[in-house]
Amino acid sequence: MSKEEVKKKVEKPKKETKEKVEVEKVKDKPEKVDKKTPKKPKKEVEAIINIYTSFNNTLVHVTDMSGRTLAKVTGGMTTKHGRLKANPTIAMFIAKRVSENIKDLGVRSIYVRIRAKTGNPAPGPGANAIIKSLSREGFKILNILDTTRIPRGGPKKKGGRRGRRP
Repeated sequence: MSKEEVKKKVEKPKKETKEKVEVEKVKDKPEKVDKKTPKKPKKEVEAIINIYTSFNNTLVHVTDMSGRTLAKVTGGMTTKHGRLKANPTIAMFIAKRVSENIKDLGVRSIYVRIRAKTGNPAPGPGANAIIKSLSREGFKILNILDTTRIPRGGPKKKGGRRGRRP
């Protein structure tokens, strides 16, 4: 055999192997590797908790920062006894139910606004119990604000110019 014949024989298998290699490369595409992205830390959502406490009832209304309602719980929703609606124990149950509702939404820090009945010097008995329960549940309380309405003058009192006489 001459050198040329040997070269031809050697070259043909090389071409075939190249084609095979090319076909194998197409078949053996690298599979996509699932890259595990590090989990982003949950964004701390802030909410406003409006607490209205009178000596007859306790209302808790949770809104987001724009004012949309997230949860609303009252004393009547937690007890069937009318006389207990303003009780600190019932206020703790109210706080427990509120915390369950807003933890699911990702709320971690809260602003608290307490309101008593207009003209009353102090809020009802449930306000302190609610704040204490919420702090125990793990919420970060950023601010506590008293938003009780104060009458400033108001309408003219009855009795005339000289006042009411006996």
